[in-house]
Amino acid sequence: MKTQPLVSAPAPASTPAHTSTLAQRYAQVRAQTLALAAPLSEADCQVQSMPDASPTKWHLAHVTWFFETFILERFEPGFQPFNPAFRVLFNSYYQGVGEQHPRPQRGLITRPGLAEVKAWRAQVDARMAALLQHEPGEALRTLMELGLQHEQQHQELLLTDLKHLLACNPLNPVYHPQWPLGRVVAAPMGWVALAGGTVQQGHSGEGFAFDNETPVHAALLQPHALATRLVTHGEWLAFMDGGGYQDPRWWMAAGWDWLRAQGICAPLYWQQGGNPAQHGGWTNFTLHGRMPIDPHTPVVHISWFEADAYARWRAAQDGEPIRLPTEAEWEHAARTLGPALHSPGNFLDSGALHPMPLAHSGPGLQQMGGDVWEWTASPYTPYPGYRPWAGAVGEYNGKFMVNQMVLRGGSCATPRDHIRASYRNFFPTDARWQFSGVRLARDV
Repeated sequence: MKTQPLVSAPAPASTPAHTSTLAQRYAQVRAQTLALAAPLSEADCQVQSMPDASPTKWHLAHVTWFFETFILERFEPGFQPFNPAFRVLFNSYYQGVGEQHPRPQRGLITRPGLAEVKAWRAQVDARMAALLQHEPGEALRTLMELGLQHEQQHQELLLTDLKHLLACNPLNPVYHPQWPLGRVVAAPMGWVALAGGTVQQGHSGEGFAFDNETPVHAALLQPHALATRLVTHGEWLAFMDGGGYQDPRWWMAAGWDWLRAQGICAPLYWQQGGNPAQHGGWTNFTLHGRMPIDPHTPVVHISWFEADAYARWRAAQDGEPIRLPTEAEWEHAARTLGPALHSPGNFLDSGALHPMPLAHSGPGLQQMGGDVWEWTASPYTPYPGYRPWAGAVGEYNGKFMVNQMVLRGGSCATPRDHIRASYRNFFPTDARWQFSGVRLARDV
């Protein structure tokens, strides 16, 4: 694989002034997705490593399907689809649009080939550029922003799914050769106390938000404290060395059953076989290849079951009422005590593609944005008064509000301008292939 830039170039200067911001943003986001796929071969882009993951080619096609289906079909005069068969092939889960190809069989779609998918992208991009030559109305702007946010989600999914695929290869292939870590020692973990009381939770109404972030509502918090930084690989090694994966006291019953059925004894992508004197010989697979465990970086690729078990184990070790934070606690802290989520941090834009250590602990909460998605103790359920969007796009979030847990904060694979304090990510309790980690909370 050859190295490619991870950040796209801006749109051409010839874009008309009255639509330049929207047109440039569209061009940047679309180019970013192609840049992420550029180092890959056609074979890399074709394979599906598990039912929960999708091939890179499918991601490239699906986000293009979104713009063609939800925007061009509605707003383009004389609309004609690039290929009518693609309406089924690249529909993900929108029942209101029509049938879908079975998700576990996406890797079997060998045709269209990668070149044809890219040609489809280019054609749709040209048609979108022509559409944006005219002042877009509110309905078009709203769907455009949804489409761009949707594509940014798939940029992260492209990387997480690709990482799972490459990790299945015993050759430990390298996606991005520049290893970002140096000799940095993680700052000590501290605690920041927060008073209880009634706070406002949810998106305030300024700027874009998904429907699951609304409406704003009151949340009651008890006095608590949050850890100043994320849990590290070194701290996780102590959990493992302390028998954390062998002791059912720390695990939910379903988590213990899952652990035993799957033979889980370490986070995803960990293997033994390195230098035994170096962190027990553990290595982990990264987008930079297989590397020794770095004890100072945030632990990543753990399930909610594992995050919850670690918090219970840590509570016993420290003699403190330690637990996972609720999403209301996390959001309130991010708004009031954490650094701005758009401040320089380890998002996709940094190019690191790996969680980074916190070398200098400043005042307040650190690493609230980027590095790893932070599991919370909150189930993914609707806020009081929630209403899904109208039409087929109303299927985007609401129908998944069962059997999932909420994560907050974004990761090293999340575009920085995609995240905000109210953003709610969600996955099942056993999901590990996302860039997921943990921040601790405790009662005070």
